[in-house]
Amino acid sequence: MIRFMNRKIFSVLFSLILLSFAVRAQIPPGYYDDAIGLTGDELKTSLHNIIKNHDAPSYNDLRDFILKESDEDPNNSNNVLLIYSGISRSKNAFGGNVGEWNREHVWAKSHGDFGNTPPEGTDAHHIRSADVQVNAIRGNLDFDEGGDPVPGAPGCRIDDDSFEPRDAVKGDVARMIFYMDVRYDGENGENDLVVIDAVNTAPAPQHGKLSTLLEWHLLDPPDDFERHRNDVVYSYQDNRNPFIDHPEFVEDIWGDPNSIELSEELLVRCYPNPVDNKLCIEYQNNITLTYSLTGIDGRTYLQGRIEPGKSSLNTSTVGNGFFILLLKNENNTVIKKYKVLKATH
Repeated sequence: MIRFMNRKIFSVLFSLILLSFAVRAQIPPGYYDDAIGLTGDELKTSLHNIIKNHDAPSYNDLRDFILKESDEDPNNSNNVLLIYSGISRSKNAFGGNVGEWNREHVWAKSHGDFGNTPPEGTDAHHIRSADVQVNAIRGNLDFDEGGDPVPGAPGCRIDDDSFEPRDAVKGDVARMIFYMDVRYDGENGENDLVVIDAVNTAPAPQHGKLSTLLEWHLLDPPDDFERHRNDVVYSYQDNRNPFIDHPEFVEDIWGDPNSIELSEELLVRCYPNPVDNKLCIEYQNNITLTYSLTGIDGRTYLQGRIEPGKSSLNTSTVGNGFFILLLKNENNTVIKKYKVLKATH
């Protein structure tokens, strides 16, 4: 695993790479004029206004022609490159079976529950061609480092709460997540999507893990494939991913990976999900929490208090189905809400 051993040297190299982007990327003249010189929330708002209200394709458009062009293998025009596995596969091998490819929502669609509905669910800037099995393995996990190797996807790793893509696309993934945060801010009935420094964020309209994604952005700068893809998607949607055109905008908005300030409410972990006979809740904050597990019928099946550290709830007496787990602080304010699936085999 490549680690970040010398940030000063890497920052110099990264800055030199940025100089070449301005020359090679096909950015429309004046596209980012309103954003130049801004930082923080002002920059984020300006970029949102530039890229919002794009021409949303249909979900079938992605399958029929957009992904076949945006993800085309530059060495074989008959194939697409699959994001996590890196495999070059025939454009005609679209489907749901082993050896086929399908549409992967990099910002997992359950993180905001937007499904395949425009604009979030069909935005080509975050939808990539992926191997069917690897797509299913990734599921709706947040992005972070560590875990076990993923079959059929060399360099990818997975654990209970996160998925790590191969090094060659770590930056691609990060910039797609950053794009979604800026593009969707709750206007016109759309989701307000937010990248946060946590995992286990579903079903909230959030995605993580911010500090890791910031490191991946630095580790894997935009390449020719990603810049070309940005141009192709722009030709269909009439909007661009600004973090491919101007990678420096990422630090201008979120800072460097070491600048992230954690909010205490984001340190709570709840796993596994689906759950069998034991549901674990883990946090380190020096507060006492109360919990309640409620079914879709409105009945409360479990409730009680938990202390900092790791607590285990006995769910063996709870039947199969979907439940809502609420965690509240001492002021009776909900600080976390989880959809939990009980599925005893």
